[in-house]
Amino acid sequence: MAEPTRPGAPGRRGRRGQGAQRRQGDAPGAELRAAASGVVHAVRVEGRSLTAALAQAAATVPARDQPLLAELCYGTLRLLPRLEALIAILLARPLRRADRILNALMAVGLYQLVSTRIPAHAAVAATVDATRALGRARAAGLVNAALRRFQREREQLLSRVGTALDDPALLPDWLVQRLQAAWPEHWRRIVAVSNQHPPMALRVNRLRQPRAAYAEALAAAGIAARPLAGLDTALLLDTPVPVQRLPGFAEGRVSVQDAAAQCAAVLLDPQAGERVLDACAAPGNKTAHLLEHAGGELALTAVDVDAERLAPLRENLARLGLGARVLAADARDAAADWPGAPYDAVLLDAPCSATGVIRRHPDIKYLRREADIPTLAATQDALLAALWPLLRPGGRLLYATCSVLPEENQQRVGAFLAARADARELALTLPTGIGEALPCAPGVQLLPTAEGGDGFYFALLERLP
Repeated sequence: MAEPTRPGAPGRRGRRGQGAQRRQGDAPGAELRAAASGVVHAVRVEGRSLTAALAQAAATVPARDQPLLAELCYGTLRLLPRLEALIAILLARPLRRADRILNALMAVGLYQLVSTRIPAHAAVAATVDATRALGRARAAGLVNAALRRFQREREQLLSRVGTALDDPALLPDWLVQRLQAAWPEHWRRIVAVSNQHPPMALRVNRLRQPRAAYAEALAAAGIAARPLAGLDTALLLDTPVPVQRLPGFAEGRVSVQDAAAQCAAVLLDPQAGERVLDACAAPGNKTAHLLEHAGGELALTAVDVDAERLAPLRENLARLGLGARVLAADARDAAADWPGAPYDAVLLDAPCSATGVIRRHPDIKYLRREADIPTLAATQDALLAALWPLLRPGGRLLYATCSVLPEENQQRVGAFLAARADARELALTLPTGIGEALPCAPGVQLLPTAEGGDGFYFALLERLP
């Protein structure tokens, strides 16, 4: 088959014509390492999102290799500042700008040696041979020398760059400074969790079966899981698995959703027959959970500004056997003639810095800028102001973000409450066992935890008559 097009791999390509096979002598997995380095380069140098770059690369890789491709991309990006520090030591001089793809390739190679169980000889051989797939065959000796030197001097080199996951060097300086200011007693734990592999949590569709019954189905399939206290729909897997292995996933028996994110439907607590608006709804996990929570009997309108992102929302609802009105619109221009308005309840899952979910989206480290925070705060203010009039008197609005920054959370809700005489905060009790919940006045902040949920903020507001 034709050589795959890899994202972010600039420069000369090898002579691999239509129908070319892997070269004699190339190590197995060389193409995979080349694809992974292209994704890392696309994020680090070109500013592309990991989701988009990985999706493009995965289309060129056999299905059996896609989990390893994802592991190499996510893992390398989590530890990239440390890996780049190692590369700077291992190279006599920096690479030319045109050869920065090799930095990404060496980072992928080092990640395998530092953090995976891949045999060292196989990791090195495949990474070195990947230079040919990237059109950089002449750099094979350089990559080989760097990785071999790391093997020889591993302990000494790691002692120079550090190994702790709570090392502030693994996050951008501006973010560390904000975390230190906001959470002086917790910031190191936030840093550490942000650099770990996230747990895989499931949301059992209780319209199809109770959680205990689905847990039995998992056990029969050889998948170990435990229930999370406080959420009667949540199961935490001991080890993540592809969704294809989850019993009844295609039939809508279960969804993958972080435990903290599952709190949104529980806290808003929509009741059967209510008119509900899910603003900023794509990709639809919370939309579906709202419907499941109310027994499927809501007049629910799901809105998102990005029409393309509504496609997976519709697919998600169809898989789960749920129905909602779906509308492509900017919630900052909320209109009284939207279906179902005025609403009994509104979920505003506001666009944010996503600093509470870096472990799931490590590209945030490289794509988010400090200058983005005021812009996001202005958007959050505009959304609150636009959606509030669509709420009936006595109705409630849940403001949620996956941020851990006060500028996007309690400061936004506090300013809104101060400006609105018809708004008051309602008390929140978060489910136990999800994570570390800190009252913020107003709202509650969930900090990300290793065995629990991501970082989320929630505030519940009522519109007074």
